[in-house]
Amino acid sequence: MTDAAVASLSTPASEQQPSEAGRATPPLPEGPQSGLSADIRRATRRATRQALGRSLLTFALTIVAVLLIWVGSLALFGVSTYVGKGPLDVWNFLFTVPAAEANRTQLFGQLGVTIGHSVVGFGAGLLVALVVATAFQLSKGVEHALMPLAMLLRSVPLVAMAPVIILIFGRDFASVAVIGGIVVLFPALVNIVFGLRSVTPQMTDLVTVYGGGAWTRLRKVALPNSLPEFFAAVRISVPGAITGALLAEWLAVGGGIGGSVGGYIAGAQFSAVWTAVVLVTGTALVIYNLVQIVESVVLARMGMASRT
Repeated sequence: MTDAAVASLSTPASEQQPSEAGRATPPLPEGPQSGLSADIRRATRRATRQALGRSLLTFALTIVAVLLIWVGSLALFGVSTYVGKGPLDVWNFLFTVPAAEANRTQLFGQLGVTIGHSVVGFGAGLLVALVVATAFQLSKGVEHALMPLAMLLRSVPLVAMAPVIILIFGRDFASVAVIGGIVVLFPALVNIVFGLRSVTPQMTDLVTVYGGGAWTRLRKVALPNSLPEFFAAVRISVPGAITGALLAEWLAVGGGIGGSVGGYIAGAQFSAVWTAVVLVTGTALVIYNLVQIVESVVLARMGMASRT
């Protein structure tokens, strides 16, 4: 027997081979499910990028279209340059004339007040719409009782209701919330109710089979399924909330753009009038398109891009 063989026989078994704990475990091959998950993630990222690109392109085209309609309308109808102001006039009023800094301070301050009033009306109207739509989904009796009231609020001109609203709530934020909320309420309510009722019977039957009640069906199925319609309601509510804020400022609380435009017109400050209109319109367009971008990205990640 050779010396090497004797040495191998005399070596303990624990030294001849690694223990189970120290032995490296070979990596398990990825199964088809892991590959499928990676494909889903890639498809989701691709859909998100496409949705974001479409939304940004839509935003840019909207700005171009508004500018073309603005300039074309002034030229087509032959509006006097003393009254009608173009994009360059608004730019000069805000940035190049000697009083440009004072103009910016005044108009952007008024715009901030109007945006604050818009947020109040937007939040009040959308919250009431969501609560009422949920009640409609849970109870047909509530729907039959409240839908005529919603139709009444929609059909009566807000200018006619404003004096009553002011008498009840006063010239304060409460009137802003009520007037803005009325403008936002009906379009948001219709969209959210439509989304909650777009659930297929198979989806609700599945929850019922597993013992879920009306609240579970609403929470687990109807609300997630209505997300595209909810985003549509938010988009529609943005210009509505700004309109409601302008009405509230003009009719009730004063201040902001709505409370100042009348004074600009009376003083023949047409550059200020056009600049105020441009600021309000631009704010509405920017917020609307920001909501649309968020909507496109969220729905693409949730696999609902086809419902936008």
